[in-house]
Amino acid sequence: MAFQPIVDIQRRTIFAYEALVRGTEQESAGDILGQITEESRSAFDQSCRIKAMILAQQLGIASQRALLSVNFMPGANYSAVDCFRRTVQAAEWTGFPLTSLMFEISEMESLNDTDRLRAIASEYRRHGLTIALDDFGAGNSGLNLLADLDVQVLKLDGRLVRGIDTQPRAEEIVRSTSAMANRLGVQIVAECVETQAEVDILLDCGITLMQGYLFAKPTFESLPEITWPKEPVQQRHATALKLASGLSSVA
Repeated sequence: MAFQPIVDIQRRTIFAYEALVRGTEQESAGDILGQITEESRSAFDQSCRIKAMILAQQLGIASQRALLSVNFMPGANYSAVDCFRRTVQAAEWTGFPLTSLMFEISEMESLNDTDRLRAIASEYRRHGLTIALDDFGAGNSGLNLLADLDVQVLKLDGRLVRGIDTQPRAEEIVRSTSAMANRLGVQIVAECVETQAEVDILLDCGITLMQGYLFAKPTFESLPEITWPKEPVQQRHATALKLASGLSSVA
């Protein structure tokens, strides 16, 4: 596993660390996932979950009050109860707290059995775990899944985020999605953030949770150092007004 942080720009804290599949020689996720068959999918999904929890416990992720975000494979042949039971067993075996887990369901996955997926998500939520819908905006069923599943986090697909400062249509879509999510009580994470200009637009859209190379690249079996961007223009302006107000009251 490699780990990449999801940061809260406003608070300058870590919201979560996403566990990303790697080979033992640091082969890419694509190389590893390409070897998974339908027959091995469930066992692979469980093995990834256990490995991520082991490393997260060793690295002290929960003690940072950050979530461990793991990718859930909807095609794995689990019932809702069995899926949760396996997760509980993994948590007990590794010592990692259940309530510090966030499961990411990719919109790009083939989701043929939404009733089963809904049952699994509900079972996890009933026990206090966090559910995220990944790659939102990239697939064909994003709004349907958002309506069907009790998710707490939406992760915007990187294609909506990259270059958003020069893409007015993408900006309007993200701004509208952020407003909708706010009304639903759902948090938004912007993925693939790489520039300060993107940060400024995302903040203006009301999005403070971000993930991308601007902050840290994934690091193998370790937690990366985070590069915090400069204070955004809007925040600098607000800080200046606050200081000016304070000086006036002192005078």
